[in-house]
Amino acid sequence: MTDLSWNQSHDTPLGVAKLSKLAFDGVDLTPLYTALLDKYIFEPGNAAALMDLSMLEQMFGNGPDGLKRQAEALMHRRVFRSPRGAGEPSLRLLALAAPGDIGNNTPLEFLLEGSDVELTTLYIVPGQGLPEHIPEHDLAIVTACESDANRPVLNEIARLVPTWPKPVLNDPAHVALLARERLHRVIRIVPGVTVPMTVRIDRTTLGEIASGKTPLQSHLSDGVFPLIVRPLGSHAGHGLKKVDDAAGLAAYLAEHAESGFNIARYVDYRSPDGLFRKYRIVFIAGKPYACHMAIADQWMIYYLNAGMSESAAKKAEEERFMAGFSSEFCRRHRAALAGIADRVGLDYFGIDCAQTAEGKLLIFEGDIAMIVHAMDSPSIYPYKVPQMRMVFEAFRAMLKTRAMSQPERAASSAA
Repeated sequence: MTDLSWNQSHDTPLGVAKLSKLAFDGVDLTPLYTALLDKYIFEPGNAAALMDLSMLEQMFGNGPDGLKRQAEALMHRRVFRSPRGAGEPSLRLLALAAPGDIGNNTPLEFLLEGSDVELTTLYIVPGQGLPEHIPEHDLAIVTACESDANRPVLNEIARLVPTWPKPVLNDPAHVALLARERLHRVIRIVPGVTVPMTVRIDRTTLGEIASGKTPLQSHLSDGVFPLIVRPLGSHAGHGLKKVDDAAGLAAYLAEHAESGFNIARYVDYRSPDGLFRKYRIVFIAGKPYACHMAIADQWMIYYLNAGMSESAAKKAEEERFMAGFSSEFCRRHRAALAGIADRVGLDYFGIDCAQTAEGKLLIFEGDIAMIVHAMDSPSIYPYKVPQMRMVFEAFRAMLKTRAMSQPERAASSAA
């Protein structure tokens, strides 16, 4: 039986990895939620409990309340240590993070769970100086993902990085390249890559395109219907839709009140058997690693809606994909993968992609905050255990290599 009493130290939250695993396994988190509410009432200064309460509120669909609890926690302190096993750590990693929802930062706890790496997170708040005490660490990594809301945080981190006393991974200037409207400009010249132009567009202009007052091509040079439309800053399919014509675009606007959107032309990437296949790949020190493959009869694929666990054939194909990733997929798309890694220039990031009928690599998006985890049941997906272990070991090896290979700098009083 899972112990859901909240008896962590005053210093350490349970963290996103443990809470997500409990939720993923179908554990009733109500008792834990109740215990955290009691902490909130009787120990309002318990920042660790507030951070866990923030995550649970978000998991329960109470996003605004969750962000309020996080803001209260950050008023008390901005440094949080993640749980780890006993013994001395082999490496101390400091995450430079942005306040925000669960998907706003690289979920490092998943990558480091069970390892001997000590993870501490420092939340950067523009307009506020750094805490008086910065935890001892061997290297730091920027975890704040690219978004309009995070731009001030990334700018602040960029100001701090040149004089940071330890090596810093994931240059914030390169994180900014992953914006949907920038990424196509960054990697469109890479051989073997297809990445549709994506542009930001305001509601009024999109309405004029829908009504025929403004030509689509005047804003999206390669634009033809069908279009992919989504609200600015949206993720996980929120507001994402394929519209087949101007009438469909008008209907979309009638259903969505947002003021700004991303639009791009739709690329039909179905395979000869009529199914769609989407891949998640992470790059660690420039080398690609397979994380999952989802197969579905619809273009908008997410691993959880693809019915992978119920289909022996789909699981067998994913297993073959992982087993032959280096010798088949990477060989087939060698120039594309190498070019993407080089052009993006980050120590760690992920892409969601597919293959076109012409054999090119179709890029949907890039991000440093994609969830890469080992939560799937080993009894259902036995082949994922060694694959994810390889990904996690590569990430830890990269951290240790970077920590040793980059010279330290003297701390600056300007920080």
